[in-house]
Amino acid sequence: MNRDLAITPAVKATVAVGFAAVLLALVFGPLSEALTRLNGDRISGWVAAAGIWGPVVIIGLMTAAIIATPIPSAPIALAAGAAYGHTLGTVYIVLGAELGALAAFGFARFLGRDALRRWFGDKVDTGWLGSQDALTFTVFISRLLPFVSFDIVSYAAGLSRLHFWRFGLATLAGIIPASFVLAHFGNKVVSGDTSRAVWAAIGLGALTLTPLVVIGVRDWQRRGLRHD
Repeated sequence: MNRDLAITPAVKATVAVGFAAVLLALVFGPLSEALTRLNGDRISGWVAAAGIWGPVVIIGLMTAAIIATPIPSAPIALAAGAAYGHTLGTVYIVLGAELGALAAFGFARFLGRDALRRWFGDKVDTGWLGSQDALTFTVFISRLLPFVSFDIVSYAAGLSRLHFWRFGLATLAGIIPASFVLAHFGNKVVSGDTSRAVWAAIGLGALTLTPLVVIGVRDWQRRGLRHD
């Protein structure tokens, strides 16, 4: 039996309904109030209570925060930096975020890619949506921009034709700078030295603005050439 026969539309629909039910429960259910109170101090308490399993808690929470959009990821990242410093904290943040992104990508690819192709045919892959390089670059740039939803990009990429390994590599390269800054900030807040954390945040802002400036200048030059 081939995979197309094994994974029927009914199975995909069941998984989709179950996944949507979990998300709705997180947003509107009894856990929604607990999620709004999720902060660095509470997470730090969980990590301390976990002992040697603390890194697993951090990675697991980060993974869940990416898959389930209502769970905030910033307090988890800050707690990782506070508990393990900016080096190990960055490693744990990156591992959790990468696993969550890959899982979200996989969910979208499994549940929605075939449906999109049935509804829209080849139109779904026209233009830059059909370019592996363009899609990879888009994912990478989005990871550098803190105001772009990490979760939504992961799910949207899964609906595109982007290769799994390209998505994973672009995500990994893009999340390291922000992960380091958050871990560093959490570590410095705990130690009472916030001046370096502020400069790190400013550096991250400059890093995230650079791609926008480059793209803006490039588009301006292209428009100028057309007018000439």
